[in-house]
Amino acid sequence: MNPPRRFALIPAAGIGARVGAACPKQYLPLAGKAMLRHSLDIFAASELIDRTFVVVGADDPYIGPLMAAAPHLNTRVIVVAVGAATRQESVRNGLRAMRAYLDEDDWVLVHDAARPGLDADLLTQLTQALHGDPVGGLLALPVVDTVKRSAGGRAHETVPRTDLWTAQTPQMFRYQLLVNALDQAPLQAITDDASAIEMLGLHPKLVPGSPRNFKITLPQDMLLAEHLLKETSP
Repeated sequence: MNPPRRFALIPAAGIGARVGAACPKQYLPLAGKAMLRHSLDIFAASELIDRTFVVVGADDPYIGPLMAAAPHLNTRVIVVAVGAATRQESVRNGLRAMRAYLDEDDWVLVHDAARPGLDADLLTQLTQALHGDPVGGLLALPVVDTVKRSAGGRAHETVPRTDLWTAQTPQMFRYQLLVNALDQAPLQAITDDASAIEMLGLHPKLVPGSPRNFKITLPQDMLLAEHLLKETSP
């Protein structure tokens, strides 16, 4: 029996409205190339990853030029135009499109297109920590700031931060387990893939991530990501 392989899946069908740009945020220029390219390059260069699938909308006009400008991706990245209105649906559609390439026990690493700070070290750290794990897991960071619950714009109470973590991506689970979890999870009920796994009564492993692997959501996030990516570029 062959050892399980690893495949990456990047849902990239969102519009990123909160960034307020003229195009979807995953295609905005960042440190010399489109935001999405940073993640694609990391996965494509890694011997840990067999193939990367990127999920885009049916009428996406940007992915073609991105791939044309990066011919090194052509043998490592497969574009599937099955994006949907929500991330959950896009991931589910992407998993279905991957089916012909994977065995049930192969790993899938789902990664946000808006996290360009992923690097080879984090990828190695995640895959090593989850080698042989019965459930799978995700990169995450323990909460270090004091957390407040608000009411009417004022601090209502302080939430104990013990055992609190903020989830990152990639989130890495066996193919069939992830398919089953997302198929059973109610639409709009989850905010990440690990949430669907938790609904099955399973407990994903938390693997320490990095602050540089943050998700770009607001315009000011672009400035910080630009600085970090330029600082770590060879």
